[in-house]
Amino acid sequence: MLGAGSLGGLWATRLFRAGVPLHLILRNPKRLAEYHAAGGLELLENGTSRLYPIPAELPEATTPIERLLVACKAYDAEAAVAEVAPRLTKHSEILLLQNGLGSQQAIAARWPESRCIFISSTEGAYREVGFRIVHAGLGHNWLGDPGNRQPPPWLAELNLADIPYRWAEDIMGKLWRKLAINCAINPLSVLNDCHNGELSNQPEPLHKLCCELSEVLRACDQMDAADGLEAEVLRIIEATAQNFSSMHQDVQNGRRTEVSFLLGQACRAARQHGLATPELCELLDRLQALLRRHGLPDD
Repeated sequence: MLGAGSLGGLWATRLFRAGVPLHLILRNPKRLAEYHAAGGLELLENGTSRLYPIPAELPEATTPIERLLVACKAYDAEAAVAEVAPRLTKHSEILLLQNGLGSQQAIAARWPESRCIFISSTEGAYREVGFRIVHAGLGHNWLGDPGNRQPPPWLAELNLADIPYRWAEDIMGKLWRKLAINCAINPLSVLNDCHNGELSNQPEPLHKLCCELSEVLRACDQMDAADGLEAEVLRIIEATAQNFSSMHQDVQNGRRTEVSFLLGQACRAARQHGLATPELCELLDRLQALLRRHGLPDD
C-alpha cells in the first residue's frame, strides 16, 4: 500500500487485522523511522483504539508487487507509482483510491500492462498527529475497471476485512457523481470558511452550480450521475452539517488541495464540450485566488 493517510490507513488496518498479507510503502527513511517509533498504525473506531504493527518498507525495496493499493493524494499518485513500478509483476493490479478524475487515467495509460481498478469511496476518516487514524463515518466503496467488467477473485478478502464495497460495472459514473458533489460543496465551504451545514443558507449558488454540473455530466454521457444531483448535494450537506469538507481541512492545515482533479476537471470537461459554465469558472477563479493568498498551489 502506497500512502498511510486517512483512507489508506483505514483500509490497511482492516486488511491487516483480517490476516491479509500487507506492506506499507513509506516515502523516505525519515517517515519510515517515525512509523517504527510509533509502533504501527493506530485506528480509533467505534470509541476503541488499537495499534496495528503493519510491516513497512521504502519504495526501493525489492519484493515483487502483485497488487498495489495507491492511497495517496491525486497529485502525488502517478509519481508514487513510478517509484515502485520496477517492482510490479507482469500481471499486477493497481487499485486507485483517489478523489476526482484525471490521475487514474494517467496511471492506466502509463502502465497498460497492469490492470487498473478505480475506487470511489464515501467513507469518512481523518488522520490525527502521527500515525493515528480516526474512522469518522460509515460509507461505501465502489470498485470497477472501465476496460474489464469482470470482478477479480480477491474481492472476498474485502469481506473478511469488513470493508463495505460493491463491484460497479459503471465505475466512471460513480466517480463523476462524486466529483460533481465535491465541486458543489468543497469550494464553497473553503471560500465561506464554514461547516458544510452552513451552505444550506446559500440555496441559489448551490442551485446554479448543480445545474451547470448536471449539464457537464450529461455532455460527458453520464446521465445517471446527473440525475437528482442537486437533491443529493442537499442531502449530504444536511448529513455532514457539522463537518468541514476535506478541501477546507487541507487549506486550514496548509496542505495542497486536489482542485485540479475536482473543480478544474469539471471546467476542462465543460470547455472540451463547448459548454458555457460561468458559475463554475468564477468559482474556480475565486478558489485559486484564495489558494494563492494562502501560499498554496492553485492547481
